Amino acid sequence: MTTPDPRHYDIILSPVITEKATMASEHSKVVFKVAGHATKPQIKEAVEKLFDVKVKRVNTLNRKGKFKLFKGIAGRHSDFKRAIVTLEEGHKIDVTTGL
Repeated sequence: MTTPDPRHYDIILSPVITEKATMASEHSKVVFKVAGHATKPQIKEAVEKLFDVKVKRVNTLNRKGKFKLFKGIAGRHSDFKRAIVTLEEGHKIDVTTGL
């Protein structure tokens, strides 16, 4: 395996570990928090190089930040982008081991 390009670490920020993402992993899907400017081909290349797997499809969604109150003071969560990466048959990523 070759050393990955450092720019790939700027594209893939972190895995998303939620109940819904864990259920999707049973269907060869992995959910990542990605940079807002990242395109689907960039995400596909980054995942393939960093995790040494074959990607079938990438779906993205932009999640808008929510307004919240904390002790009576209004605040806002940041917007972020998620990528749902579908892997080819036989490939697997274990997000609990880290990168």
